[in-house]
Amino acid sequence: MLSVDELALLNAIRESGSLSRAAARLGKAPSTVSHAARQLEERFDALLFDRRRYRLQLTPAGNLLANEAARLMQDVSRLTHRVKQVAGGWEDRLWIVTDEVLEFDTLVPVVQAFDALQSDVSLRVTHEVLNGTWDALRDGWADLVVGATNEPPVIPGLRWFELGTMEWVFAVSSRHPLAKVKGPLDRATVGSYRAVVVADTSRRPDVRGYGVQGGQRLLAVPSMRAKIEAQRNGLGIGWLPRDRVASLLERGELIEKEMCDPREPNQLFVAWRNDHEGRALNWWLDRFKNKRLAIRLVRGIDIYAN
Repeated sequence: MLSVDELALLNAIRESGSLSRAAARLGKAPSTVSHAARQLEERFDALLFDRRRYRLQLTPAGNLLANEAARLMQDVSRLTHRVKQVAGGWEDRLWIVTDEVLEFDTLVPVVQAFDALQSDVSLRVTHEVLNGTWDALRDGWADLVVGATNEPPVIPGLRWFELGTMEWVFAVSSRHPLAKVKGPLDRATVGSYRAVVVADTSRRPDVRGYGVQGGQRLLAVPSMRAKIEAQRNGLGIGWLPRDRVASLLERGELIEKEMCDPREPNQLFVAWRNDHEGRALNWWLDRFKNKRLAIRLVRGIDIYAN
């Protein structure tokens, strides 16, 4: 590892191309700089300076040493900062997993507010779907899950609170055959048409889309926004968040259908494990307890509104 003075010497010679100019830049006598350069070569047992030309230059080995030493010193500086950060109660990084039913757009102001703290905590925000969200917490690669649906499972050290309630509507395109069917729809009628689902990301073998019947044809899409668009265009049927399709229902592009087996509203949860708590996690938990933010997250964005 090079000292700060040795790295400064390499950079001064590389940038000035002259022993005398490098010495002037460093505020040292040329003889002192020349002696330090020779000591450095002896230390690494390599020719680091090309003295054969009019300009004093670093050899390829000298350039490699200067570049790698600078990188290592920067890494050490960053590591020192991270150690102080963690010692001060901040995590090195925070991994937040949201259920895909929530939209990242609604989290942008919260991320901006967190950045204003200048904590230097690295954030990672990813999506999972249904049981995959809980799996992220159970398997230990998520520090915090937001918008998880269904009842909290048994996970060691699990802590949670309710974020809010999401209302659903069974909707079909105005061009879909079911749009003209009168009366409540029963399971047999629904099961004869293709369902659109956002596939559960759990790796467990026993999972399937909510409200999907065995043997029913499926169209699996990557997001709730894609599911809305698919049903809007008559590619299939299924349950949609009411607030996010309100304008489509109002304009008649989607038709709400009464069901023989209505879907109960979903409780969405914020959850974490008590074996990992730090200032960043606690800051985010406080934000998700804010009612206005919780309502905004659960309602989402109706991108079809005028």
